[in-house]
Amino acid sequence: MNATFPGTTIEVTKLEKGSTQALFDGIFATGGITLSQVSIMTGLEPYLIQNWVKRGFVTHPTGRIYSREQFARIVIINMLRETLQIERICTLIHIIGGKPEDKSDDLIGDDILYHKYVDMLADENINIMDESSVNAAVDSIAQDFDVHEPCKKKQLAEILKAMLYAHAASELKSMSSSILSDLS
Repeated sequence: MNATFPGTTIEVTKLEKGSTQALFDGIFATGGITLSQVSIMTGLEPYLIQNWVKRGFVTHPTGRIYSREQFARIVIINMLRETLQIERICTLIHIIGGKPEDKSDDLIGDDILYHKYVDMLADENINIMDESSVNAAVDSIAQDFDVHEPCKKKQLAEILKAMLYAHAASELKSMSSSILSDLS
């Protein structure tokens, strides 16, 4: 059974550590990507992405080209938007990623956050219904970050946990809707 990278329409056989990093490296090997490419890879309508840019959730593309950071932010928002308000998602991202237009205040980049999040999902020992399993997976991934302040690693772990639960809730909601549709 195939899966998709969270927040995208990109199919993979299974999630593996480092797989999104390799994907991004390939996608952005020659620079950025266009709005139509972002739209295809996320399943989002172009007007919706443009609205997020207009509202300041995503920085303006340079010359109509989106960077890997912008793409990662769009994917994270897309992944979590079924269960969290976009403003809350952006607040969550801002805690470690700072303001989208100012790289100097970033603890980590949006693309790194996304890669580490997917790496955490690739852990076969993670069980969303077992808090100790979730804490172990989150702590393991948070330790990989090049952050020297313990309070920042703890903050990062909490953000990853919030993302995991919101993403899982979105997936469960989708499964429930599918079952109800089949019954109708």
